[in-house]
Amino acid sequence: MSSRYDNLLANVPTDLWIGGKWRKSSDGGRFDVLDPATETKIASVASATVEDAKAAVDAASDAFEGWAGRKPRERAEVLRKSFDLIMRDAERLAKLITIENGKALSDSRGEVAYAAEFFRWYAEEAVRAIGAVSRAPASGARIVVQHKPAGIAVLVTPWNFPAAMATRKIGPALAAGCPVVLKPASDTPLTMLALMPILEEAGVPAGVVNVIPSRSSGKVVSTMLHDPRVRVVSFTGSTEVGRKLLHEAADTVVKPAMELGGNAPFIVFEDADIDAAIDGAMIAKMRNMGEACTSANRFYVHERVHDEFAKKLTAKMAALKVGNGLDDGVLVGPLVNADAKKKVIELVDDAVDKGAKILTGGKAPNGPGHFYPPTVLDAVPEGAAMLREEIFGPVAAIQSFKSEGEVIKRANDTEYGLVAYLYTKDMNRGMRVSEQLDFGMIGLNRGLVSDPAAPFGGMKQSGIGREGAHEGLMEFLETQYISVTW
Repeated sequence: MSSRYDNLLANVPTDLWIGGKWRKSSDGGRFDVLDPATETKIASVASATVEDAKAAVDAASDAFEGWAGRKPRERAEVLRKSFDLIMRDAERLAKLITIENGKALSDSRGEVAYAAEFFRWYAEEAVRAIGAVSRAPASGARIVVQHKPAGIAVLVTPWNFPAAMATRKIGPALAAGCPVVLKPASDTPLTMLALMPILEEAGVPAGVVNVIPSRSSGKVVSTMLHDPRVRVVSFTGSTEVGRKLLHEAADTVVKPAMELGGNAPFIVFEDADIDAAIDGAMIAKMRNMGEACTSANRFYVHERVHDEFAKKLTAKMAALKVGNGLDDGVLVGPLVNADAKKKVIELVDDAVDKGAKILTGGKAPNGPGHFYPPTVLDAVPEGAAMLREEIFGPVAAIQSFKSEGEVIKRANDTEYGLVAYLYTKDMNRGMRVSEQLDFGMIGLNRGLVSDPAAPFGGMKQSGIGREGAHEGLMEFLETQYISVTW
């Protein structure tokens, strides 16, 4: 373990959090967490077994009735205090995210603020699970509609946003009255483990939130999904894994909420403010070094402004400082692991072999760490794999287009439908094109769409359901209708 991190890691828990207590895994198993900047071990974390998963569901079940029975305002106050305490510890949590994930500290600080906001938002939504009363037109009976906590929720989160991908699930679940069992990504389990003492301090009762890192993810999650007490599964990750979890959830008809892969187009029309489009492109592409499902993957630039856009984007990307995310001035840290770096290398090499032109970057540096430089590729051919797959790295693939109809067709030509971005000064065109894009979210003259108050989610194979906003609360509630005459 690097002495540079000793103080930051000294008090970070590394065991399983079940029923309000730290415990070893049932078989004593552990796994190493590595620093992606140095490829050295920074911690050893308990690896949950099937037996541990059962224990976590038991703990959640024991806590369910008491938490669901709390007054909405009481649950709201616990969530609000959680927000305050996370912000109190924001710098410590941000540095921890950088150590285990690799992202630049500025990115990590932004993530902590974003993650905390889900608790503040759902502190407000907890008191707004409002039902309805009406009279049936034909029978005259009263229709009374109310919303009840769905039950235990299994949450499975990815490594790219270790804090935010969990809090945007925990927040609405707790607001709805549901206890949770969280399985964080094995690459980045430390952030969620560090959050547990904070939630305990905020007043979250024992068993309401349980965290079980595991290297046996498939068996552990499958065990929980086949427990009849589990009623919701919320997953963020690849479409491939999402499909498998949907099959698993079908066995016991567990309610699924899936936020899956993306292949975001970024469209720049000829009348766009190019400088604004460049600023938006840098956010949409380089937030979290491109390791985001919302990351701009395919840049479609009108032929009249193509050269100007490509030149300015190249200059911006080339100016970004690469290095350890904790170092001053670094804006691009390492990718999360060796496989992530290998995939980016393969995608860039494939595109270049097929005719793409490198404007900057394009070659991984030597030495330790999973670093890859900010890269811009121009004239990327249609056959390039990166136009069909998520790049998940700091690589912008540029193509030109001639007409509105053409670019809409090309943008929609993907199995994914999470987010699309477009820049134009003509708001009539902006709204018209937005409506024709088959994506769950649109950034119209904006490079950032994520907001706890907005319904986050996609169409097609980018997912089912929504996170954030009031819709996110409803994922953890069941609607009950009572027919009564009075």
